[in-house]
Amino acid sequence: MTRVGIVGAGNIAARHADVLSGFPDVTIAGIADTDHHRAEALASKHGSPAYGGHADLLSAGGLDAIYVCVPPFAHGNPELDVLSCDLPIFVEKPLSLDLQTAELIASEIDRKSLPSAVGHHWRYLDIVERARELLDGRPVRLALGHWLDKIPPVAWWLNRSMSGGQIVEQAVHVLDLARVLVGEVAMVHAVPEDNTHDGEVDRATAAVMRFAGGAAGLLATSCLLTQKHRVGLEVCADGIALELSETRLLVDGQRAIEDDGQAKMRVDREFIDAVQGKDADVRVPYREALRTHRLALALARSAAERRPVMLDE
Repeated sequence: MTRVGIVGAGNIAARHADVLSGFPDVTIAGIADTDHHRAEALASKHGSPAYGGHADLLSAGGLDAIYVCVPPFAHGNPELDVLSCDLPIFVEKPLSLDLQTAELIASEIDRKSLPSAVGHHWRYLDIVERARELLDGRPVRLALGHWLDKIPPVAWWLNRSMSGGQIVEQAVHVLDLARVLVGEVAMVHAVPEDNTHDGEVDRATAAVMRFAGGAAGLLATSCLLTQKHRVGLEVCADGIALELSETRLLVDGQRAIEDDGQAKMRVDREFIDAVQGKDADVRVPYREALRTHRLALALARSAAERRPVMLDE
């Protein structure tokens, strides 16, 4: 039985807990949150002990792996403390608010050769595999990404210094998918709306991206709406246009292919298999997620500094 501890007890942690508790070879050994009442509520649902912080969870021992599901501003110490205990680690995106913290964590994972994974579950959509098959031999020349949505109902999200902004906190999923289907990005130039909300995230951003392979890209984000409007990626290659969301692939605007809805299960199952030493398909280990995080931070930096940013800066 693989004993998993979870740091964080918010909505994403609860989702992972639900998936993990459904695996017959996994038990949730403890849940930690700085809000002890929230930790207790989630822990009681899964018959696990609750802890007021990750240090107490680690001190209790008996763990085989840790999930770190904390807000962007809280990353850093939990991961480094987990790695100091030589435990495999699953980290929810975004990796951090800055690059230095994420690079330090990546270096520690590499140094200790520990299994790792990051929650870019879109990589496990079966429609992504279908899209790759349809694009085989036809390089993407144009990519259009969108995250047009509402403000999430968590107090820290609007604070730029706590969430990192919409591109880092949400659209990073779209950027990760663009890297899969199009390739690495060489240059970004993001233009934010005229933000009158001091210290808060931009309510809308438009960005141009130049991919290293020659493709052109656009990204549009907004949190001005009352509900999720459009979230996904469109790509154009010779003779074909594909539009991907988390649930559907649309081919040439006509043929729809529905996803099987198992991506959120697969991302957890493959990590657990890796922890157990099995042949596992971990598609986004921490070092790979760092490449997407670097792209998201470059876009955020471009918007803040009002200038193009090269990815090798």
